[in-house]
Amino acid sequence: MSDNDLGEFLRARRAGVRPEDVGMVSHGARRVPGLRREELAVLAGVNADYCARLEQGRERNPSPQVLKALSHALRLDPDARAHLFRLAKAVPEDDRRPAPAGVSAALRRLMDGYPHTPALVIDRTLDVLATNALADALYSPFEAVDNLARMAFLDPAARRFYPEWERTAEATVANLREAVGWESSGARLRELVTVLGRHSAEFGRLWTAHAVRGKTRDAKRLHHPEVGALILTYHAFDVRDTPGRQLIVYHAEPGSPTADALGLLGSVHATARPGGARS
Repeated sequence: MSDNDLGEFLRARRAGVRPEDVGMVSHGARRVPGLRREELAVLAGVNADYCARLEQGRERNPSPQVLKALSHALRLDPDARAHLFRLAKAVPEDDRRPAPAGVSAALRRLMDGYPHTPALVIDRTLDVLATNALADALYSPFEAVDNLARMAFLDPAARRFYPEWERTAEATVANLREAVGWESSGARLRELVTVLGRHSAEFGRLWTAHAVRGKTRDAKRLHHPEVGALILTYHAFDVRDTPGRQLIVYHAEPGSPTADALGLLGSVHATARPGGARS
């Protein structure tokens, strides 16, 4: 990871906005894609030299007003806008408190209370902190259920498990990008990005794109070697008493082939209680 995440993010997002996207007329040949720095400065109502200092890392503490103006000029969606504020250290003090270890007994009971629905708890760096029995069964093709990014990029099972692997890879990196700027995730994120970048060229390419997207709700096509094709929808819920953690719950359309397949998968693995994330 870089020590100038704010500047790199601004450059990457500036490169992704064309003059015509923001109602500007393009003049002359362009050496790089996207807006020129001077054009961004005009749109945001700030000095072009100040934009240069931000991108070069010579200025690291822009005001909330400047951040709002840059967000508007770069047409950032809510996830990317929140990411920009975090990179500029405009984050709540709550983030500086370390999260408690493990998952509460109450949350564990909630997860285990859904025997027909895979459920797992993750943190900002996509480390898997807990799983219920059906999630263990769902992810059984993987060597370890430890980190969603590591599983997607480095586990040999991933490309068969995720038929739309490229889409999964893009979404996973965009989810992981959201962890940048959170003080409580810094050391673990640096370690993870280093390992993934060293062993996966695809990860390195996607990481440099600076796409940011939080987990909310989406449909996934999966392929499990024991039951075949699955179409699942997941919902992500913030764990309010532990900021930065999410409960991810998958579900199948009632009466669908996927629901039947999940039932079969649960029966096959009914006696299996692997360690790792469940311990």
